[in-house]
Amino acid sequence: MDLTLKYFCFTVVMSLYLLILCANVLLIVVICVNRSLHEPMYMFLCSLFVNELYGSTGLFPFLLVQILSDVHTVSAPLCFLQIFCLYSYVCVEFCILAVMSYDRYLAICCPLQYHTRMTPATVVLLIALSWLYSFLTILALILLIAPLELCGNVINKVYCLNYSIVKLACSETTANNIYGLFITALTVFVPVILILCSYVRILKVCFSGSKQTRQKAVSTCTPHLSSLLNFSFGVCFEVIQSRFSLSSVHSMVHIVLSLYFLTCQPLFNPVLYGLNMSNIRKRLFAHKRR
Repeated sequence: MDLTLKYFCFTVVMSLYLLILCANVLLIVVICVNRSLHEPMYMFLCSLFVNELYGSTGLFPFLLVQILSDVHTVSAPLCFLQIFCLYSYVCVEFCILAVMSYDRYLAICCPLQYHTRMTPATVVLLIALSWLYSFLTILALILLIAPLELCGNVINKVYCLNYSIVKLACSETTANNIYGLFITALTVFVPVILILCSYVRILKVCFSGSKQTRQKAVSTCTPHLSSLLNFSFGVCFEVIQSRFSLSSVHSMVHIVLSLYFLTCQPLFNPVLYGLNMSNIRKRLFAHKRR
């Protein structure tokens, strides 16, 4: 790679990483220091922003090193560590989005029971289970791929992927393939189905409720649905292109779309929620005026 192009790419990627860090840290601080935002919805959002920082850190430092390096190699332990970080990031993202949809369902469809069901202890439990489930699920994945005997050492990806390692294996990989498909279904499709079921019920209440109910639903649910659609698109493309040969798609399009859910989502969420949710926006601009 030409030296000028190399440093240009490094500057762009570093700027994007710093922007993601600043945007997410800013909203985490705003939520933490304002007691009026210590409500279930904002606690889930805070967890979501922490996850954006976690996922970004699993990608960008590694990517920056690779851009500056003349030899694009990575040790097996670092590759497994990156797989763990990126895959658990995806798991946590879908889990938190599913929990947020349940929270919105309770708030809109069962307002009288909301505070008795969504207690502080329940909020902590739901967040803890989302992270614990994700870590344990992906740890099992790593334990399955780590013992594999590999016949090659070239991964045609910008970052390490489970299926890229499995395809290099000389040994039996049936268990890896089955478990990979199982956690893909469990991590992506199950939360999406739960979210869709929640929103079907929310829509029923909105159509039969008052104008105020509809406005409340639109203001709180639109950012959540936008975030879900954006992330699902990126993840689904990555799953499809890792499992199937898409030789007709240009290599640059492959790279851009494979990085999409790891680069756009961490920036998309803080911008989306920061600008669209009035309570966060008011506190955000109030801090800036001070």
